[in-house]
Amino acid sequence: METIVLGIGETLVRDDRRWSSWADWLGVPPHTLSALVGAAVAQGHDATDALRTLRPGMDVEAAYRARSAAGRGEHLDESDLYQDVRPALGELRAAGVRVVVAGNGSARAGELLRALDLPADLVVTSAEWGVRKPDPEFFARVAEAAEAPPAATLYVGDHPADDLFPAAAAGLRTAHLRRGPYGHWWADHPDVVETAEFRIDALTELVALVRPPGAGAEAAGTGAGPAGSDGEGASGEETGEGETDAARDAREGARRGALRSVR
Repeated sequence: METIVLGIGETLVRDDRRWSSWADWLGVPPHTLSALVGAAVAQGHDATDALRTLRPGMDVEAAYRARSAAGRGEHLDESDLYQDVRPALGELRAAGVRVVVAGNGSARAGELLRALDLPADLVVTSAEWGVRKPDPEFFARVAEAAEAPPAATLYVGDHPADDLFPAAAAGLRTAHLRRGPYGHWWADHPDVVETAEFRIDALTELVALVRPPGAGAEAAGTGAGPAGSDGEGASGEETGEGETDAARDAREGARRGALRSVR
């Protein structure tokens, strides 16, 4: 593994503050909005649909701009990071792995993340790239930023349809993180089990996935199970390596059919 790319929300950053601030803006108890977010996730909807449940027809982007104009926009500090973020990223870089943070987020989120001086080679958000997950163009940009072949690049995220499926379709190796509402609720779905080359519960498990210099393919994947097992890494055939674009698209379409509403 030469490069590891990680998403942002519920991969590196806890979403507690995000939803609490939205609840405060809308004048509802935080637990009410949290319950609605959970319901949206369980039904396979976008989490922001919880906001529209409270305010039907709500323009979330317009509301975000109004919050910012009122001085109640995004905030991010060390307390918003999961505790395993710095240790894991630091160990990966010490092992010679290129670490990239790339996920959906505003330009402001990118500024705030970079201000935390994470042990990463690159930190970038979808707003800064002008394209959001799960758009294939986002993952084309990921492949460029990785500065490594797709087969040597691992994308790590919690969201099946935003992270796992499109990263696999782009030819990247994939790790599904059991974290956050999407990560926990969909962790054992057959499509996730089939697609994820690795399934992990903490970012510190990534260190064991880094292939030592000169090691063969059989050395990869120790300590974490691929695609529904506790054994070694999935083969190229299992991950779709070598498929034609048409075959991969067809397989991806079938795979996403069971999770078609998870956006």
